[in-house]
Amino acid sequence: MAEWTEIKISINARDTDKASDIANMVVPYGIYIEDYSALEEQVREIAHIDLIDEDLLAKDRSKALIHIYLEPDVNPAEALAFLSERYTSEGIQHKIETDRTLEEDWRNNWKQFFHPMPVGEKLLIRPTWRDDYNAEGRVVLNIDPGLAFGTGSHETTRLCLETIEKYLRDGDTVLDVGCGSGILAIAALLLGAKSAVGVDIDAVAVKTAEENAELNGVADRFTAVTGDLTEKVSGKYNLIVANIVADAIISLSKGVSEFMRADSVYIMSGIIDARADEVVGAVSRDFDIIGRFENGGWVTLAARTKRSL
Repeated sequence: MAEWTEIKISINARDTDKASDIANMVVPYGIYIEDYSALEEQVREIAHIDLIDEDLLAKDRSKALIHIYLEPDVNPAEALAFLSERYTSEGIQHKIETDRTLEEDWRNNWKQFFHPMPVGEKLLIRPTWRDDYNAEGRVVLNIDPGLAFGTGSHETTRLCLETIEKYLRDGDTVLDVGCGSGILAIAALLLGAKSAVGVDIDAVAVKTAEENAELNGVADRFTAVTGDLTEKVSGKYNLIVANIVADAIISLSKGVSEFMRADSVYIMSGIIDARADEVVGAVSRDFDIIGRFENGGWVTLAARTKRSL
């Protein structure tokens, strides 16, 4: 039987809700949380007793542990990079530990499960180590995610790619906030965008995005920037895409319109369906939602500024 990989994330107990939302982006089918901050109250409410095991009493009440279990066909390196990047961008102090028994094999073992895959109507995502594919007339996007998030296999990435295909026009300029491996910006360039800027808080992701742009022959039209959200971005764009998390989208949306033209489209993804209405409510003051797309418990929104309608 193939082994699963366990990731343990230690965080401050006060950040449990937000941190677990981010963890659910990696494993949407469930996580296990250890939070002993209200141990006595919980024991009394559930078990109606006051006697608590000494080992439980010895637990650090200021910390919580999130356990994630990855299936054998999930890339642990990508998951780790994504978690660390998102927690850092949200200001969540964290320590990540893993099942050491598989660590040496991670970078190669998961690759056998990553196959060329069609996305939307026009794209084929092809991992660089796979030559056994038939593009069947699709545009081929070559990807080596390295330690950055973004292979195209996650629902949020696929939703973004499909939505970009729907709204992108030839000659558009594109801004990808939280670009990870660069897959979204590169896809836009291959589908007809004039130029693209990718920004990510993780310098490793930025380097990976640059390498993937070179791999796909679009490096001359792609600029990668290391920074938090739009702090180092300038100019205006026809299409802005942000595949991040709900709280970061809400924060980004407060000022992103200054980078948009009158008819620009703003694509938001990485939103757990349980928080989609909250995001819609937060961004509706400045934007009109023109599209909502769902897959596997995840939601992608497309919007335009109200002044453009």
